[in-house]
Amino acid sequence: MEDFNAAAIIGIVALVVFAIFVVSTIAKALQIVPQAETRVVERLGRYSRTLEAGLHLLVPFIDKVRQRVDMREQVVSFPPQSVITSDNLVVEIDTVIYFQVNDSKAAVYEIANYIVGMQQLTVTTIRNVIGTMDLEQTLTSRDQINGQLRGVLDDATGKWGIRVNRVELKAIEPPMSVKDSMEKQMRAERDRRAAILTAEGVKQSAILTAEGEKQSAILKAEGEAQSRILKAEGEARAILQVFDAIHEGDADSKLLSYQYLQMLPEIAKGNNNQMWFVPTEFTGALNAISAGFGVPQETEPLEKAEGTGRRKSRITSALADPRAALEEARRQAEGVSAEADRAGTESGRPFDPNAEKGQ
Repeated sequence: MEDFNAAAIIGIVALVVFAIFVVSTIAKALQIVPQAETRVVERLGRYSRTLEAGLHLLVPFIDKVRQRVDMREQVVSFPPQSVITSDNLVVEIDTVIYFQVNDSKAAVYEIANYIVGMQQLTVTTIRNVIGTMDLEQTLTSRDQINGQLRGVLDDATGKWGIRVNRVELKAIEPPMSVKDSMEKQMRAERDRRAAILTAEGVKQSAILTAEGEKQSAILKAEGEAQSRILKAEGEARAILQVFDAIHEGDADSKLLSYQYLQMLPEIAKGNNNQMWFVPTEFTGALNAISAGFGVPQETEPLEKAEGTGRRKSRITSALADPRAALEEARRQAEGVSAEADRAGTESGRPFDPNAEKGQ
């Protein structure tokens, strides 16, 4: 009985082991390939086929998956590489490559590790390209370097089943001494440009200021000219109106003489007058007023000339002080007015300068 139980247990264990073996074998035989991925299958050590996305069945113990290949575009960044330029300067260059696997079989069997192969090919190509350029060309010719790198890598990786889409230089680091020199040069260039812009601004400001002053002076001169013209026209019109009014009123000599005496004090006003000329018409005006009221006049020769007894028609006497001339004019005017009032009183009527306009 005990032997029977032992045999039953062994049989059960063997059955369980067989079931596990069968399940694992079937699981390995069934291959589910995800999207954008392929699997290279070998049969008895030789390439058999490439599995695309989907469900596939392999022959157990005969078919084997050699490698899984990602068909998506991949990005690989390589570490900085020291490169010597044509002017013997060492620069550090970082590169980035964008590539995609087109042929899984070639990527597996044509090269052992296509990423390492692309890295080494990139390094050698960069050294060849940068070796023919100086530092300035290296810093300003990124597109040219990228194009040459892409052309070389695309030709070399074509047989590997890989297509290089883009090659970019991520960074180009010159030596610290060169960087300091470049910074000083750029600082000097910026200072020069700033000085030029400042000078241009000052120049434009001066030009605009001069133009503004010119326009202001022109407008001011035009305004003064127009003002003088209008003032002259106004004065001319006023003189014409006064002249017409005098002629229309038919003023006699006594009224004109009286108005002449009224204007003499205005003529003498002002501190800048150093000499004042008293015309001979002043005495004539006084005589005219006095004669209008019957006041006897004393006639004296205005000027005596040796050998000639001629009397000048118009003589002016000069007084050094305008105030003295004004006082003299007022004194004579007051005397004439007093005589005229006395004469009017004797005749029975007061003096009125407008009374004789019609005479």
